[in-house]
Amino acid sequence: MTTTTKLKIFNDPIYGFITIPNPLIFDLIAHPYFQRLRRISQMGLSYLVYPGAHHTRFHHALGSMHLMQKAVQVLRLKGVEITDDEEKGLYCAILLHDIGHGPFSHAMEHSIVEDTDHEYISLQFMETLNRTFNGSLTTAISIFKGRHKKNFLVQLVSSQLDMDRLDYLKRDSFYTGVAEGNINSERLISMLNVVGGNLVVEEKAIYSVEKFLIARRFMYWQVYLHKTGIVAEQLLIRILKRAKETLKGDQLRLCSEPLRFFMENKIARKDFDKNVLDTFAQLDDIDILSAIKVWQKSEDFVLSTLSTMLLNRRLLKVKLKNKPIAKAKIDKHFKRIREKYALSEQEAAYFVFTGEIENKAYDLGKQHINILRKNGKLVDVAKASDQLNLRALSNTVTKYYICFPKDSV
Repeated sequence: MTTTTKLKIFNDPIYGFITIPNPLIFDLIAHPYFQRLRRISQMGLSYLVYPGAHHTRFHHALGSMHLMQKAVQVLRLKGVEITDDEEKGLYCAILLHDIGHGPFSHAMEHSIVEDTDHEYISLQFMETLNRTFNGSLTTAISIFKGRHKKNFLVQLVSSQLDMDRLDYLKRDSFYTGVAEGNINSERLISMLNVVGGNLVVEEKAIYSVEKFLIARRFMYWQVYLHKTGIVAEQLLIRILKRAKETLKGDQLRLCSEPLRFFMENKIARKDFDKNVLDTFAQLDDIDILSAIKVWQKSEDFVLSTLSTMLLNRRLLKVKLKNKPIAKAKIDKHFKRIREKYALSEQEAAYFVFTGEIENKAYDLGKQHINILRKNGKLVDVAKASDQLNLRALSNTVTKYYICFPKDSV
């Protein structure tokens, strides 16, 4: 592929100018697979809660790559060996780490394609692009899969303190206006080091790591697990499920071709060949929203009602509890909605349902965030911190929710 010299930098509201480090990255960004990310929202339907949250996966991928450039620079200055091929592999891996996200990011995961997460689809995209670019992504793929011999390279892309998290917390905080999530990513990156082949953080940055973990907890409760965002995502999942159940033949012609393909065919992980991948690559938020606008006029009461609710933000009522929802309470709402609208039990289940959400800011079961003491010893951040609540952040907090219609749907 020929590379034009027209575009060498992006102007980003978070970091200022982001430079494109090499021609391969330029060509990957220019590829239609990657350009699709401009049409995939980073935070799904969170804009129904935070009106500014309209940023995309495209923004996030570029931001993560920018932070990776900073990390490589810092580590090399500290004498850590990163070859040119490994550097290129890191940039490609972090740039493409989310390329497999479907419409509305996490909201429709396992929904468009059954039992298949975005990481698997990202890998399919990367392997296809590797063939297109004559094996240039081989190192990136080994890093992405966690199989590279230098473990710290893997940790820079995927760990509890990776460039992905450092970007999305800062970026999502900025676009939502939730100041509690604003972390000092520059400070954290400047204090990275490598000991025994693993990524560590120098002791001077311990307070920045603490703030990062606390900010992550705040962002999950206030933003990612916000109850209104949860009910909106659940409505979106149920709209697609109902459309798959009820729409046939001519009714599906009003959908875009890529969406119709996934509506008519039950696609699972084993079915993901090049044709399916190319069809998936044509699918974005616009396909889903335009379909929902059509479905609000559907003759099916459930599909039209759910579609209208989401478009007009007349969502179901949602209540969060610390204990599982009592069966009597669920039955009461079920009975009311069934009698009021003469619905079957299956139809009523689209309007009355329960679920649970979990939040764990720091996972002690995963690879730890190790603090490098001045004496050379490594200590887990939960032990090194004098913050008494940091250990509490490693506990899983579970909350339970029930969704049901207000007085009328």
